[in-house]
Amino acid sequence: MVVGRVTDECPVAVPLELLWKVVFTGDVSIFTKACVGLVDAVEVDGDGGPGSVTTMKLNPAVGDAKVFKTRLLARDAAARVVKSELVVEGGELAGQMKSQVSEVKVVPAGEGATVVHMTVEYERVDGAPLPPEDEAKIVQGYLSLIKKVEEYLVAHPGEFA
Repeated sequence: MVVGRVTDECPVAVPLELLWKVVFTGDVSIFTKACVGLVDAVEVDGDGGPGSVTTMKLNPAVGDAKVFKTRLLARDAAARVVKSELVVEGGELAGQMKSQVSEVKVVPAGEGATVVHMTVEYERVDGAPLPPEDEAKIVQGYLSLIKKVEEYLVAHPGEFA
């Protein structure tokens, strides 16, 4: 049962193909390099396809959350959609969540630009919706990764092309 649903979108000054390659194809070495200072390490348990579990260790400077584990539910390269289930270990929201599923859709937005559409559905342990400020934290956590990758790719335009 879904208790809450949060949506947001984020314009990115990076071509769709490049953003998809760096963030969503499962190549952890590229993603880790593009997220330097935010993500310290990424490990994948599985073949990188649906069912694989990815553990992302965040830099201590990021804040309260230290480790994110996600299970890939689906990756549709043609539609540019990724769906995953997230388990947060550490952080103030960890003890509140029963489930949290994210869906990211990446769409072109003109020459050299992309828009990332983010949807997060969640269920809390107590069955109540999160306050709006906590919902915003969830979405901003995801989008901060996208913005970090954008920052890196703009500064290093030919590195992963």
